[in-house]
Amino acid sequence: MNGLLVGRSVELAGLARVLQSAADGVAGVALVGGDAGIGKSRLVAELAAEARERGFNVLVGQCAELGDALPYLPLADALRGAEPAVREAAAAHPMLGQLLPGSESASSAGLTQQRLFGSLLGLLADVQPVLFVIEDLHWADRSTRDLLVFLSRMVQSERVCVVGTYRTDDLHRRHPLRSVLAELKRLPTVMSLELGPLDPGALSDYVASLGHLDAHGLGLIVTRAEGNPFYAEELFAAVAEGDSLPDGLASLLLSRVEVLSEAGQRVLRAAAVAGRRVEDDLLREVSGLPLAEFEQAVREIVSRGLLRIDGPGYIFRHALLQEAVYTDLLPGERTRLHAAFARLLTSPAELAHHHLAGHDLAGALAASVEAGRAAERVGAPAEAHRHYDRALGLWDRVDDAARLAGESRERLAFRSAVMASDSGDTHRAVTQLRALPQTSEVSERLAYYLYELDDSAGAVAAAEHAVRSAGSPSELARAQATYARTLLWSPRHQEVETHCLRALETARAAGARDAEVGALLTLATFTEHRGDLGRAHELVDAACAEGSSDLAMNLRARFHHARIHYDQGLLVYAAEAADEGIQMASESGLKWSTYGTDLRFLRFLVHYAAGEWDQAETVAAMFGARVGTPPEALLSSFALFVEVGRDLPAVESRLGWLRPFWDDELIAYMSRGLAAEHALWHGDPATALDHVRAVLARLNPGEATNIRLVATGLWALAELGTTEGADELRERARFALDVGLTGEGGHVGPEGQAWGLRVEAEWHRVHGRLDVELWRRVVEAFDFGFVYETARARWRLAEALLAAGDREAAQAEWDLAREVAGKLRAVPLENALLEFGRRARFGGGPAAPADGGLTAREVEVLRLVAEGLTNREIAERLFIAQKTVSVHVSNILGKLAVSTRTHAAATARQRGLLD
Repeated sequence: MNGLLVGRSVELAGLARVLQSAADGVAGVALVGGDAGIGKSRLVAELAAEARERGFNVLVGQCAELGDALPYLPLADALRGAEPAVREAAAAHPMLGQLLPGSESASSAGLTQQRLFGSLLGLLADVQPVLFVIEDLHWADRSTRDLLVFLSRMVQSERVCVVGTYRTDDLHRRHPLRSVLAELKRLPTVMSLELGPLDPGALSDYVASLGHLDAHGLGLIVTRAEGNPFYAEELFAAVAEGDSLPDGLASLLLSRVEVLSEAGQRVLRAAAVAGRRVEDDLLREVSGLPLAEFEQAVREIVSRGLLRIDGPGYIFRHALLQEAVYTDLLPGERTRLHAAFARLLTSPAELAHHHLAGHDLAGALAASVEAGRAAERVGAPAEAHRHYDRALGLWDRVDDAARLAGESRERLAFRSAVMASDSGDTHRAVTQLRALPQTSEVSERLAYYLYELDDSAGAVAAAEHAVRSAGSPSELARAQATYARTLLWSPRHQEVETHCLRALETARAAGARDAEVGALLTLATFTEHRGDLGRAHELVDAACAEGSSDLAMNLRARFHHARIHYDQGLLVYAAEAADEGIQMASESGLKWSTYGTDLRFLRFLVHYAAGEWDQAETVAAMFGARVGTPPEALLSSFALFVEVGRDLPAVESRLGWLRPFWDDELIAYMSRGLAAEHALWHGDPATALDHVRAVLARLNPGEATNIRLVATGLWALAELGTTEGADELRERARFALDVGLTGEGGHVGPEGQAWGLRVEAEWHRVHGRLDVELWRRVVEAFDFGFVYETARARWRLAEALLAAGDREAAQAEWDLAREVAGKLRAVPLENALLEFGRRARFGGGPAAPADGGLTAREVEVLRLVAEGLTNREIAERLFIAQKTVSVHVSNILGKLAVSTRTHAAATARQRGLLD
């Protein structure tokens, strides 16, 4: 196994301590155990490389699977590959020369060999410290085991470190190394490490280092490898070759099965057919062995580490071992074993699996449908969808499928689509519904899901059909409620209230509570857009109080309850409502549904806005960076708020995984908007502006999301020192703000209005005007609860105050901003504030003079900067070198405590330096 070493920093540090002790004259021994392929050799190779850098003499010996045929094989191997100086040292001492491979005395008595090698290590250690590595001790001959014990006990004050590796999965109960390890681990000079599986994040990093792989393929390898980097490497190679289980890996795994007795192999084959886990009594029945013989076989399997005891049964040590044994079965053997399990099982899901593998398609269909219903009952929509889809795949291959399923094909497909949506796969739900006859029920759900996918026109058309084709009053009420909802973002949004009231009347007359709750929530959103927040609150409260038998509808109500409080800056109430909804989503299995996902990111935003960044980061830890679906990518995007704000190393990696999802408007808005801020903090305003313009090109100009993006774009223009495009950006934000404030396309709450003020302040900044009162209004607008944005606005207010000559007020704002940045660990903002404070000489140092202490030449250069000339143009005007101009500009920025040429010009005007 080659490549990146990941996830082993703690273990490497422990070994490095033993190495350092040896360098200090205290000999030590380290024993490194772990399953085959877990990374023992890679870890020790890293240690050896570090040892060489520290000036160690490194000797490496390898044991081989030869029993006691070749005693001291690793010793001979180490000396054979040793540096010439080692061989010369041994040859220079007649007694030590006996150790060299090929010498006439190389096979002398064991104790003599041990003492001679100990003497050689001591001799070498007098010159430089020694690291002696013995690989694969599980294959060590008796003499090598004795040598290890001898060195561990006798080598004490020499500069010697001995490291041995061994496979834990090869140590059966009677393995001779077991007693040696037990003896050595009692010694104070011996450190023992056992490497466990890598965590999914570390293994993902390792696989990603091997080459490009999409998110789904990477996730599959990480899941199958279960933390074993060698298995992951083999599976990665197999992906390229289109092979399910690589031959080399299968052979390695099966080699450990072939040493079992015939009864042991028989039991293990039966266990492989059961799957990863199997209960004891079930395995005994299927194996067909007498009780005593079965128990002896199981004891043998467990002692060799192939199965582990797991409650009332057994579990394969690794899923790939089960897969290898299963794949190795003969076709007839596999079918008979599956049939035997099917006769004994009662679980629908397990029955479906064994019926299908045993070619009983009718039994598999019936069991799959029942398994889907069972999954629905316990709130597992993803599993229910999978079982229903399997049944649908078998439908045309089975006679009388409707009787076996207990329902029609169309009804089963409809249930499968609903489960797909509830598990977060709305695209799959739409695909399934479009393939069905368009009854009112089907069209209503299709409209509902299309609306969630932002296909407004398609949603309206489907909802209209649902209303026209409705039969019962309750069916009509539900269709009317969804129709009203689909109009919210359409050109006909003014009709929403009329259709909501119509749906409420129908729903109440029919006793259709689900439709009533849906209509109330849509009416609340519409009322909020019109600016009547009090009435919107009342409608959302009524929807929550009414309750619905539809769990997804209840989640929608909880989300709106949380969101309406968040939009008004009532963060405590928003947090309470979000927590309630998140708990409901988890208990009902709907955490990946549309509103299950929305509630989690809203809870994150509440923490973020309130300045509770540690809590936000804890929530975001559940938003995996290695994403494979749009819901996962959306949640991952939100994690960037804190990661960018703290400049964490994960930003670039997360953005890399999100890039394939930038066709999704919301994901692009979140991730590219924050990527723009990240670029700005890192001094790359051009890239920031590219991100902003790319997202704005896709957004509806009337959406409130434009406003924050425009503010970021203007920040980038200010850093670039250009006004080109500033007016267009400002007008874009103003239009979105006007639309939101008039209720024509969506309500803009306090946060949106604060960003609108920020846009105005940034626009003035681009044009070289630091408006104190405007920045003060931005601070006040964000100060109702958005902690970080308030601090960022105080930074700009401090700059404006200093430029206006109010040093005392500037430092007060600077102090407040620094305090928040420090508490949040907002490193980029803190660094920017420190740099500004250094230039302004806050917190000590003489105050900057009113004229900034500029020389006559610097004032001359400053006038030309204010006219918008470049360094080259200034050099030509003043007949000086361009490099000299650059020096003058840098001095001007420092003396005026500003960061850009535009700021310098604005400050100079406000102080009258250019008069």
